[in-house]
Amino acid sequence: MVEVTRRILFQIHWFLGITAGLVLAAMGLTGATLSFENEIMRVLSPGIVTLGTGRNPALSPDTMIGRASAFRQGLKVERLTVEADPTRAWQVQFAPEPGERRGERSYVDPRDGRLLGQPVGAGFFRTVEDIHRWLALPGGSKGWGRQITGFSTIALIFFALSGLYLRWPRRALDWRAWLVLDWRKSGRNLYRELHVIIGSWVVIAYLLSALTGLWWSYEWYREGAQIVLTGSAEREGGANKDEAEPQPALLLARAWQTVERETGGHFDSVSVNLPESGRKATFRVLLAGARHDRMTDNLSIDLADGRLLKADRYADRALGKVVATSMFEVHRGAIFGLPGRIAIFVTSLAMPLFTVTGLLLYIARRRRKRALAQVEGLVANDAADTGDMLVAYASQTGGAERLARQTAAVLGGAKVLPLSSIDGAVLAETRRALFVVSTYGEGEPPDRARRFARETMASPPVTQDLDYAVLALGDREYPQFCAFGHEVDRWLHAGGGRRLFDTIEIDGEDVDAERQWQQQLTALGADPMAADFAPARYGRWRLAGRELLNPGSQGGPAFLVVLEPLDGETLEWQAGDIAEIRPCNDPAAVSALLHTAALNGTQEVHNRTLAAHIGQSVLPEVLARTPEEIVAGLRPLPHREYSIASIPTDGRIELIIRQVRREDGNLGLGSGWLTAHAPLGTEIALRLHANPGFRVSEEQRQLILIGNGTGLAGLRGHLRQAKAAGSAGHWLLLGERSREHDAFLDAELRGWLTDGTLARLERTWSRDPDCGRYVQEVIPQVADALCEAVEHGATILVCGSLLGMAPAVDAALRAVLGDALLEEMAEGGRYLRDIY
Repeated sequence: MVEVTRRILFQIHWFLGITAGLVLAAMGLTGATLSFENEIMRVLSPGIVTLGTGRNPALSPDTMIGRASAFRQGLKVERLTVEADPTRAWQVQFAPEPGERRGERSYVDPRDGRLLGQPVGAGFFRTVEDIHRWLALPGGSKGWGRQITGFSTIALIFFALSGLYLRWPRRALDWRAWLVLDWRKSGRNLYRELHVIIGSWVVIAYLLSALTGLWWSYEWYREGAQIVLTGSAEREGGANKDEAEPQPALLLARAWQTVERETGGHFDSVSVNLPESGRKATFRVLLAGARHDRMTDNLSIDLADGRLLKADRYADRALGKVVATSMFEVHRGAIFGLPGRIAIFVTSLAMPLFTVTGLLLYIARRRRKRALAQVEGLVANDAADTGDMLVAYASQTGGAERLARQTAAVLGGAKVLPLSSIDGAVLAETRRALFVVSTYGEGEPPDRARRFARETMASPPVTQDLDYAVLALGDREYPQFCAFGHEVDRWLHAGGGRRLFDTIEIDGEDVDAERQWQQQLTALGADPMAADFAPARYGRWRLAGRELLNPGSQGGPAFLVVLEPLDGETLEWQAGDIAEIRPCNDPAAVSALLHTAALNGTQEVHNRTLAAHIGQSVLPEVLARTPEEIVAGLRPLPHREYSIASIPTDGRIELIIRQVRREDGNLGLGSGWLTAHAPLGTEIALRLHANPGFRVSEEQRQLILIGNGTGLAGLRGHLRQAKAAGSAGHWLLLGERSREHDAFLDAELRGWLTDGTLARLERTWSRDPDCGRYVQEVIPQVADALCEAVEHGATILVCGSLLGMAPAVDAALRAVLGDALLEEMAEGGRYLRDIY
């Protein structure tokens, strides 16, 4: 559930990022520009905003209003701002001209009433403000530009909260995990580092900006916030009106005396909106040394007699009212003084960083996807720097090791180590690591990594400085698909390691997943022109023989299948290796599908018949399109693997295959093709698969071979190799059902016993009354001899079924040899298993 939530949040995060992110970048830049608007204009406008020293005293407010109005041919003054600092100009705002929404604002010289006009940059800042609030789009505050900026502001809240969730570190109490940038990273990893770490720095400022910015975006939000903050939806401000009939304008002289008396002459500025009617006016007194422009005492005064009607002191206001009446100052950080303004300025200026890094991450993601579909279009990277890269692998059948070594090769020669060699010291010295990890059987680690899983992974590693990724190999037919790979990922992450990218899962011949992994490596500096990781091409072989080994058996029919090379295929493999077969569907099933769809299977598509295409592909449920569309939508059949029961000097590959029947009664894909559907002489697509996890070195001496059923195949290869090398004295412990029907290759095995290749041959027959034993039951009976053989360097090889035999044999061996010794043998390559 957590991963689903993360995936959904991530998708929404990046989608909004490439849409609202551009708007937020513009709003951030304009917001930063407006942060010090007054200071900038003051510097740019000497003689307008600031004045030189003069001898003449300031005019009275009434005289100033009269002179300013006279300069505009009697145009009414609606607002006056008086500055206490004699070096600052006063300000007036006139009534709007007909058809205008807002009247002209002008600075005035308080000594003679001259209009000084607008400061330098005023028009520029008004345009910037329009962009900030509604992108300067038509309609102004009532147009759709305001809706865009409002939605983008909501998106900013989502970015902040979802970003925190998506990057929440496992060590949440470690401040370094939140705030420290790792400048060793480069490329996509650096973009992400900048995105998430700097995002952690500014998240509070962005939430503050967004939550206050919505005040001007939506009326419902403003009213709701007003109620929450003050308990009332009524807003203060605007012109002062009462119910009196219009009267001639009253002078400010008496009211001004009250202002001076109430303030003691200590203020920064006083602003008053002149009433259109009535006698009351509110004087907003900006306190001396105020942190921001809304830090005012509001004095309501009767203009006729100068009586103080109401005093709303800033010091007496509740916090909610302070916030509600100072929302603009909260928005720009000024409520916290100069440090707050600087913080909002810097964080606003940083907004485009998230848009740019987010877009770069998105583009990199899109490039990887395109590269998966068009690998040939990759561009070479000649500047790979992978000297600090470690590639670790845990392999059972060699697939993980192959991918690990291919990974190291395209990375320019990274260090390659088995997972069993990794410890705290190695991880402490490593800055980047790739783990290619196979899951064996029911969610278990490979044999040589079991001690690592049990002991090293028992506690979290110290991986705060490690960037890593995991390639998990598994088989989807097992419930615990890629379980060990995910355990390794969780273990590294629990220690503070940072994922270079999410774990990639590979199921068998999953070319797309391999390409995905390789493309991720390209982002780490790998050669993008390197050949695909797909295994070697299939060779051409001929089905030369097929012999039933157990006629009359109660178990499934087992066959000795013989394959001979065509076109001079090279015969290179070792005992323990695997033959990968590309099977085909039952021709009868293909014909039935074509018949149902009324299609001609002999029709050629891309130089092959339609029937041939379908025969080598996963059968679709229906064929309801044109032949070309059908072929384009087909998925290749997966390969099947079989232990090789022969050696190269035999000149052919021999396999021992038991027919498998699915629940629907049909034969299994691979076993059905090789034992029933393919006529003798049929060309078979085959490729050889090295299996280091079941090979023995030349230095190893005695072999203790244990298996059941068709597991004899892998053991037979080792015995043939030993016979060819003149090696003798080996053991074979083999279990089957019945002596009468299931004595596979009995003459050959007894021949090896006679010539000394085998020193001991123990066969058990689980269904025979005079035996009734399974192969694991032999182990305690030969315990003393087994311990002696192991002490002298013997290697134990187990081949056969995962369910039943393999775990039972493992338990019996542990009971005789002990866990520690068997684990030591597994890590040293002396306890090898090929189970399925």
